[in-house]
Amino acid sequence: MTAPHYLPEGLPIPVPENDGLSRPYWEGTRRGELWIQKCKDCGTWQWGPEWICHSCRSFEIEWLQVEGKGRIFSWERVWHPVHPALKEHGPYIVVLVELPAAGNVRMIGNLLGDPRQEVPIGAAVEAVFESHDDTDPPYTLVQWRRVDDS
Repeated sequence: MTAPHYLPEGLPIPVPENDGLSRPYWEGTRRGELWIQKCKDCGTWQWGPEWICHSCRSFEIEWLQVEGKGRIFSWERVWHPVHPALKEHGPYIVVLVELPAAGNVRMIGNLLGDPRQEVPIGAAVEAVFESHDDTDPPYTLVQWRRVDDS
């Protein structure tokens, strides 16, 4: 039996762009891994995926696997449905997660758990890989879960 997904069915399926830029990220999520870009020339980490370094403008960008652990930098409790599939699904929490293992770049994702939970800035979170194997094509989302960091 497949575990329920955090968000309801009917949302668009995320796929890599036709140019293949984000393919390493999506292939990594299918394996339960988090992959982020890093510039080979200046060492700057970056997210979202780009062909050029945000810092030094080099085209020497590589993808590296990083630990899926971070801290909540910011968050929002979403009440307004931004897609018809979300009409009866709310609220839910979206977090901006800072990743220390990737130069503190920030990624957006959903925070799992009670949608009315308290969300302290700086709270520790870990990546949860939510597989959608029954779609065409199959994909895996990165969600976030609070962890005890004591």
